[in-house]
Amino acid sequence: MFETILTAETPRDMIGYTLDDHVEGDTIIFECTPPAVGVIMAALAGELSDFARVELLQTLTFVAAGSDEFGLEPDDLGDRCRDHAQAGFWVLLQIGLTGSVYEAEAVADICESFELGGDKAAFYQAELRARMHAKTKRGRRRLTA
Repeated sequence: MFETILTAETPRDMIGYTLDDHVEGDTIIFECTPPAVGVIMAALAGELSDFARVELLQTLTFVAAGSDEFGLEPDDLGDRCRDHAQAGFWVLLQIGLTGSVYEAEAVADICESFELGGDKAAFYQAELRARMHAKTKRGRRRLTA
């Protein structure tokens, strides 16, 4: 799944390939999820197509909001996922501050759910949300102009 998503050159190349129910299922995380988050973070640091980046960010968003397969607080699984995401905090932040409105929102949600960024978290989340709202407003002005 990862290889197909990461090497897809067009959205058509990814038809039928998703990380849903492999890395997480309806925000339920599994034993394989922490290492998968490590792979996702490494992939996000490299060159990706826009649609591959969106798929990876969407998966991270669901993982960040997730619980373990029994619906309990995923202390160990969640902590291990969080550690991998924290290691890539600056990569996520760069994507959020330079990418699309969707990417800014996804990164802000991921940072909030995983509680990433330490003391800087509130500042960067506010920056991401402000960027998201500014782009949305600019888009609306263009549509009405």
